[in-house]
Amino acid sequence: MVFPKDFLWGASTSAYQVEGASREDGKGASVQDVKPIPEGTPDFTVCSDHYHRYIEDVALFAELGLNAYRFSIAWTRIIPDGVGEVNPKGIEFYTRLIDELRAHGIEPVVTVYHFDLPQALAEQGGWANRATIDAFVEYARVLFEHFGDKITYWQTINEQNMMTMVPENVTGGTPSEDYPLYQANHHMLVAQSAVMALCHQVLPEAKIGPAPNIGLAMPLNGTPEDVLCAQYSNALDLWLYLDAAVYGRYNTMALDAIRFAGHTLEIADGDMEILRSGRPDFIAFNYYTTSTITFVPGETPQDATGAIRGPGRRVPNPNLPTTEWGWTIDPLGFRTTAQELESRYGLPLIVTENGLGAYDQLVDGHVEDDYRIEYLRDHLTTLGQAITTGVNVFGYNPWSAIDLISTHEGFLKRYGFIYVNRDNESEKDLARIKKKSFHWYRKVIDSHGADLT
Repeated sequence: MVFPKDFLWGASTSAYQVEGASREDGKGASVQDVKPIPEGTPDFTVCSDHYHRYIEDVALFAELGLNAYRFSIAWTRIIPDGVGEVNPKGIEFYTRLIDELRAHGIEPVVTVYHFDLPQALAEQGGWANRATIDAFVEYARVLFEHFGDKITYWQTINEQNMMTMVPENVTGGTPSEDYPLYQANHHMLVAQSAVMALCHQVLPEAKIGPAPNIGLAMPLNGTPEDVLCAQYSNALDLWLYLDAAVYGRYNTMALDAIRFAGHTLEIADGDMEILRSGRPDFIAFNYYTTSTITFVPGETPQDATGAIRGPGRRVPNPNLPTTEWGWTIDPLGFRTTAQELESRYGLPLIVTENGLGAYDQLVDGHVEDDYRIEYLRDHLTTLGQAITTGVNVFGYNPWSAIDLISTHEGFLKRYGFIYVNRDNESEKDLARIKKKSFHWYRKVIDSHGADLT
């Protein structure tokens, strides 16, 4: 048996992309609710209407065969302004959702924070303001107190690295040129470690870890310059976040690139002690693709001596196909990424996102998404190969359980096993329709990963 006996076969969503009800029952505004919406896409008022249809959705998740469901809790549904009064309606909703999952034998796998910073905190500087550290810790404390007896697996922050690499994910809109990006990132790292330490203190039986987006960068050519640039890319985009979370220290190459680029970091007394106190129990990681890097003279950061001090240019990999949206498809990169995580950190791993966004078409009541089946089959195959080499993977939660709003393309770009009958122009009837991939994934789960045909 390749996959462990108690393997978590799940799927994922996030609160702001699936729930809707963005201003109902006392929920406050997040940066996602007030940010500029790409032309031609809907706002987050309705989304997939999971907030009102969660009972139907959980029943479908059970029919799919899931024994895990990875979702996020909306900070502003629990604490509308980010700090202050707790919203009882928010507590009630997530209590009902968690209880419904448990009643169907589905393990809730909870992300504390997924791109939806409270707007009230954003107006006070957001993560660039050290006060957000304390706000985040207190928010997590509320979750642990109310749901700790129902949740075993927690993730702290979804894709913190993507919030630094794509700043509008953390600020909601395009930040000003003087926004202290890496200072904000430092505050998130400190807050994350403080929350992991708090979880161990108040929920000794629970397990918690970070959830970055991890896909290795590789050199375009075998030149030493390309190899070094790829090393810098991995350090700055990947290991910066995990070295801080696991080892409680900054990655030296990442720190060099940050400082060489002119960024300053104010590390307050006690910050490094907090980082060292985090001690994650596992690493959750999202994998979609790898990247390819090449050295470009005059463009790649170099010091006065000509020494490379940062990553080169990202370029297409001529050896790999791409999705309709231009993302490289690299199933073997899934294996190499998992093996690198095992080698560097030696912690259990859980995949919390992996999937294919596509222009799904509903034809005569059916969605024939063979392309998604092929993508997931190939990635599960190489994940199984990684497990046979000794990589400790205990769960797989592809993105996404059900169609939801893609951050930039709305409902034009779909990922789910379950089709939601709506588009960017109209909410239609929001009916749930099982795609071909739904039945395929059910067969995979029933066979415990043995049948991927």
